[in-house]
Amino acid sequence: MAAPRTTFEAYCPEHEFLVAIDSDGCVFDTMELKHKECFIPNIINEWDLQAISRFAREVSEFVNLYSKWRGINRFPALVLTFDLLRQRREVQKRGAQVPEVPNLRAWIERETKLGNPALERAVRETGHSDLERALRWSRAVNETVARFVRGVPPFPFVRQSLERLAEVADIIVVSGTPTEALLREWNEHGIACFPKVIAGQEAGSKAEMLGAVRQHYGPGRALMIGDAPGDQKAAAANDVAFYPIVPGEEDDSWQRFFEEALTRFLEGAYGGAYESELVEAFHRRLPESPPWLESEPVA
Repeated sequence: MAAPRTTFEAYCPEHEFLVAIDSDGCVFDTMELKHKECFIPNIINEWDLQAISRFAREVSEFVNLYSKWRGINRFPALVLTFDLLRQRREVQKRGAQVPEVPNLRAWIERETKLGNPALERAVRETGHSDLERALRWSRAVNETVARFVRGVPPFPFVRQSLERLAEVADIIVVSGTPTEALLREWNEHGIACFPKVIAGQEAGSKAEMLGAVRQHYGPGRALMIGDAPGDQKAAAANDVAFYPIVPGEEDDSWQRFFEEALTRFLEGAYGGAYESELVEAFHRRLPESPPWLESEPVA
């Protein structure tokens, strides 16, 4: 197989089926490692949150790993972390200053390619200090990920699923991770040969990536595999079926896909009640309300 492309320009389908797959937390068990060892320490360091580091860590873990926001792009996740952190009573009692990032917030609202290249352009054009700081933090995260994240193989049944799918479907990777990291991780474990395209945050949102290729495939011929509600939203926006990799049950999810759901998809029997039952179980694992609110006394 040819090396995968990293953009959807001049995309040409080879099969009648499309399977789009997320990467972090879906193919690789890297979400906890990346956030707990790479993202969060750099949040605390770059944004001077040492005095409230325990709460910053708890909030960031909730946003990025254990809530309905799991898997969202790093920059909206950072802003949401600050917003939730600012609301915590413990933080307020300590008089801690949580960063206000109005220009970063505005950039997120107008930009779709939420990666370092677009942020670098915004910094050059505006010189806003919060954008500069966000870029410094993001670069530090990438450097830490490159040092820390290695030797994490795909979940069981991922390789078998890719091998089976490659015979009958076009596989693409759609991820909010930087493309450089995606290529490094997929190549490290010898599975970069399966996707036609491996595209990261520089290519746009997941919905935009799916939209770039969806028209090539008929009804019921496209599937998104992901571990986050954002993956499902991207699929729904493009009339694509969704198969959830349930956080905490990744091994079982992939085994079910390989042994059961994959065949159902190819035979046109995946949607309806079967898909709905899987998606409902998936959403039950990802709450919206933070656990610390449950322990707070009623005013």
